[in-house]
Amino acid sequence: MRTALLLAFALATTVVAQQPAPKPAAKPAPPKAGGIPADAAWHDVTKWGVEGRGWGDQERKRWFDRLPAKAEGKVTPAVWGLSRDSAGMMVRFKTDAKAIYTRYTLAKTNLAMPHMPATGVSGLDLYARDTDGKWKWVQVTRPGSAKVETTLISDLAPGEREYAAYLPLYNGIESLEIGVPAGAKFEGLAPRAEKPIVFYGTSITHGACASRPGMVHTAILGRRFDRPVMNVGFSGNGRMDAAVGELLTEVDAAVYVIDCLPNMGPGDVTAKCVPLVKQLRAARPNTPIVLVEDRRFTNEWITPAKKKFHDDNHAALRAAYEQLQKEGVTKLSYISGDHLYGDDTDGATDASHASDLGFLRQADIFEPVLRAVLK
Repeated sequence: MRTALLLAFALATTVVAQQPAPKPAAKPAPPKAGGIPADAAWHDVTKWGVEGRGWGDQERKRWFDRLPAKAEGKVTPAVWGLSRDSAGMMVRFKTDAKAIYTRYTLAKTNLAMPHMPATGVSGLDLYARDTDGKWKWVQVTRPGSAKVETTLISDLAPGEREYAAYLPLYNGIESLEIGVPAGAKFEGLAPRAEKPIVFYGTSITHGACASRPGMVHTAILGRRFDRPVMNVGFSGNGRMDAAVGELLTEVDAAVYVIDCLPNMGPGDVTAKCVPLVKQLRAARPNTPIVLVEDRRFTNEWITPAKKKFHDDNHAALRAAYEQLQKEGVTKLSYISGDHLYGDDTDGATDASHASDLGFLRQADIFEPVLRAVLK
C-alpha cells in the first residue's frame, strides 16, 4: 500500500513539473528618450507644408531651403549657403493632445554661437492661440546634438487649439516631425494663402541674436498681423544685390521691406538702392516698398567713429529715397534707424545685433508703417 502511494505521488509531481510556468503580465514598452511614449503618433511636416518659403517644393534643392535651386550660381556663394538656414519658416497644426513631441535633424552640428544660444540658432519655438485667438508662447527646444527628439511640452490644458512652431534661425533642417500621444486628434494646417510680408536684410533680419526663433521682429510682426512672413535675411550679406532682387520679384508679396544698410557703406547705398527699388517696382508696380535705415550701435555714444558711419549711411539712404520720390516712384515708405533699439543702450547683445528687447522695439517701430501700407 505504501509503495502504491509513493508511486502515485511521484507521478503527480512529474505532471506538475512538466506543466509550463505561467507567463508574466505584459509590460508596456518603455518610453523613448525625452519622455516620448513608444506608441506616439508622428506627423511629417512636409506632408502639409511650412510658411516662409516663396517657391514650390519641386523648385528647391532641399525641402527646407529658403531660395530655389536655380539661385545657386546666381546669388553669391555666401548668400546661397546662408539661404539654406530655415530662418522665418513656421509650421502650423491643430491638436487636442495633452503633450507635444518633436524630432528633427539639423543640417549643421554647430548648435550655437558665442553671442547667440542654441535655442535661437537651432531651436524649434512653439506658440499657440489662446481662447481669444491671440498667439502666446508655449515652449522651445534646447538642442544638444544635431538630432533632436524630445517632449516639447506636456500636461497641457484640455482642449483643441492651433499651434505654430518656428524653425531654427541659423541652422538648416533636414527633416522635421511633430508627435502627439496615440489617439490624440491632429491636423496639419496648410500654409495660409495671404501674400507674405517679405523682409530682405542682414544678420539682424536673419535673427541675430534672438534667444528663440519666435522673438525676431519679423516673427513678432507676423503674429501681430496674423499673416505669413518671408525672411530673406543673410548674415553679413544683405547688400541690395540685383540677383536677390530678381528672385524677390518672383514673390507676390504684400510688401517688400528692404533693411540692408547694416551690411553696406554710404557708397554702396548710393549705387544700389535706387536700382533695386526700380527693379522691384518694374516687376511689381503695386506692391509697397519700405526702406529701413540701419540701427544705431548701442555704444556709439562713446565711440564717435561709429556714430559718423551711421550718420553717413542714413544720409545716403535718405538721398536715394528722395530721388525715387522725385522720379515718381509711388508706394514707397521710410523707417528711421535712430530709435530701432530704443534710447537706453540696452537693445543689443553686442552693440550691433538685437537682443529680444531690441527685436521687440523694432517691431513696435515697424508696425505702424506696415499697418498703413497694408490697408
